[in-house]
Amino acid sequence: MDLGLKDKVFLVTGGASGIGEGISRALYEEGAIPIIVGRNQEKADRLLVDLPGAYAITMDLGTPESCKSVAEQALSIKGRIDGLVNNAGINDGVGLEKGSPERFLASLQTNLHHYFFLAHYLLEALKQSKGSILNISSKTALTGQGGTSAYAAAKGAQLALTREWAVELLPYEIRVNAIVPAEVMTPLYRSWLDSFPDPDAKQQSIEKYIPLAQRMTTSREIADMALFLLSNRAAHITGQHLFVDGGYVHLDRALAGLDKPDSL
Repeated sequence: MDLGLKDKVFLVTGGASGIGEGISRALYEEGAIPIIVGRNQEKADRLLVDLPGAYAITMDLGTPESCKSVAEQALSIKGRIDGLVNNAGINDGVGLEKGSPERFLASLQTNLHHYFFLAHYLLEALKQSKGSILNISSKTALTGQGGTSAYAAAKGAQLALTREWAVELLPYEIRVNAIVPAEVMTPLYRSWLDSFPDPDAKQQSIEKYIPLAQRMTTSREIADMALFLLSNRAAHITGQHLFVDGGYVHLDRALAGLDKPDSL
């Protein structure tokens, strides 16, 4: 299926690792031009070796000024932006009991503020291209997790902003959607698993609660949904929260313990 993304320009935050890297690579494969934004120059340089013709901007997205600079640099590359993928963030474990007001605010700065800042500074360009915005959220916004109040708050706000922006930007035909992942195997997730005495056992203890096939979602599966939503194949989809999670959020996780039928 031709998604019609050739030569279109997409800014992807956190685009050099994990889910963001998957989206950057998939966009490139479709002939699009990813502009990869992150604070790790080394990771970006490694990725650009595989994606000649893509671009990288190294910047911490924590302030309005830095996000304005990213927007200006991105627009100077090709003179247009066809889509914004808000993805950068980290589950930093700032909870109610063990956190603090200061850490809570700092976490929101890391995980939420730049979603608004970049959309704000790229809005005129998106109006011109009738582009789209894609927010990467998390199942923690709906299920809770415990010990991660700030991250959950940021992810919930991203879902609310998705609906709010979809309404506000209707007159400009700018579509706004969100993807809600659950358990996705990324290098960061792998590192977390490897911190346990028995990483394989820990992984299996998580996967058994993922209803569909009892396995982690892959970054590529998130990326495939992202590309569809960014493309004109999704031209009449806006304000939606799309779950790519093996049924984790909406299906009873007790289903994972059921015996599989021998045949259908």
